[in-house]
Amino acid sequence: MRGLWDRPERLEWSGGGYDHAGVHSIAIDPQDPKRITVAVSTGGAWQTRDAGRSWSICARGMYAEYMPPEQKFEQNAQDVHRLVLCPARPDVMWAQHHNGVFRSTDGAASWQEVTAIRPSKFGFAVAVHPKDPDLAWFVPAVKDECRVPVDAKLVVARTRDGGKSFQTLRKGLPKEPAYDLVYRHCLDVDRTGKRVAFGSTTGGLWLSEDQGDAWRCISMNLPPIHCVRFG
Repeated sequence: MRGLWDRPERLEWSGGGYDHAGVHSIAIDPQDPKRITVAVSTGGAWQTRDAGRSWSICARGMYAEYMPPEQKFEQNAQDVHRLVLCPARPDVMWAQHHNGVFRSTDGAASWQEVTAIRPSKFGFAVAVHPKDPDLAWFVPAVKDECRVPVDAKLVVARTRDGGKSFQTLRKGLPKEPAYDLVYRHCLDVDRTGKRVAFGSTTGGLWLSEDQGDAWRCISMNLPPIHCVRFG
């Protein structure tokens, strides 16, 4: 889309974990398909309201700890790992950022940091309930040099109140030391909002039938998993 490609700010984008920047999240408003929000690592979040002809940056409120203090809040420097919206309430969006978790309730016009998440604010994946915008899941990890679960314990963090509080879910997940990292596209919730699944870099795949209260291992012998989606 030339409207985004030709933005002068694109020349300032940089790679996160790769040599070059990448658009990884494309959130289409089901109530207004012309409104599309994308996230760039590393280049902030961008939104179009005319199906891609023109774009504006929409990362206000996010911050980058890796930037000099005077550039900390520069929208174009934000490393958003994953961005999703609630289909039933598309103005509510969740973002897992390199520096934390952020939530927007005004269609990405502004973002507020969610600080209650445990055991860490770092991670790559986020999923939101299709009907309840306050219900979301994350898989926390350690940053930056050692990207593994905190204390080698694989857990899922869940909020039911829009980020005011979190539950740490581990029933059915590995009890022994675990070093599974969950990539940005490897956590998903089905259209009913009951089933949640995620896969890891070590080839583990887990499924929950009760929104994460308990997990069942589907396989521990797959290649590194790069994407998990319900059909």
